Amino acid sequence: MELRAEEVLNLAARVLSEERFKHTLGVADCAEEMARHHGLDPLKARCAGLAHDLAKEIPIKDQLSLARRWDLLHYPEDEQYPAVLHGPLAAYWLEHYYKVDDSEVLAAIASHTLGRPGMSPLEMLIYSADLTEPRRDFPEVDILRQSLYDDLGKGTLDCVERTLRYLRQRNKPIHPLTQLTYEDLQRRQNVGTGSKNA
Repeated sequence: MELRAEEVLNLAARVLSEERFKHTLGVADCAEEMARHHGLDPLKARCAGLAHDLAKEIPIKDQLSLARRWDLLHYPEDEQYPAVLHGPLAAYWLEHYYKVDDSEVLAAIASHTLGRPGMSPLEMLIYSADLTEPRRDFPEVDILRQSLYDDLGKGTLDCVERTLRYLRQRNKPIHPLTQLTYEDLQRRQNVGTGSKNA
C-alpha cells in the first residue's frame, strides 16, 4: 500500500503529543521543500517526514520489548540506549500493520535518527530535516540549512558531523551506525559522489 499524506497526518495527530506533532509538521514541511529543491519526490518526503516519529512516544520499555519481538536489535547499543529504536519501530509498524510497501520511504523513516552507510537521497533528506526543521534553534542551524540547500550530500555530512561533535562535547555515547554513516558520507564526498549521484 502506498502511504498517503492525509492518512499519515491523521495517524500522527492521534498518536503524538501536541509538541511532538508540531515538530513532525516542521520536519514534513522542511522535507517537502528540500525535496522540491533537490528534484526528489515531494510527496514521499512529506509522508516520511510525517511518519518519522510515530513510535517516539511509546514508553521506552515497550519500545525495547517491541524491538526484541520484531528482531530489530542489531547492536549492543540498541539495547543500552533504546531511544534510538523509534525509527526502525515506526518503519516496521507501517510495513507490517499498515501494509506500506514503499521501501524508500520505510528506509528514510527507519534511519532518521542514526543514519546508515549507503543512505539514499530521501534518507539523507529526512535525517537532515529532523535536525534542521524551522522550530530547531541552535547556533549552527542556519549554516546547516544553507549547506543542505547547496548540496544534500555535503549538508547531510555536516549534520552528522554536528551530531557527533554535540555527543562528544557532552560525553554521550556514539552509536556505531552514526560513526559509520559519517565515514560513508565523507568517503562519498571525497570521491565526488555526493547527493546528485548517491
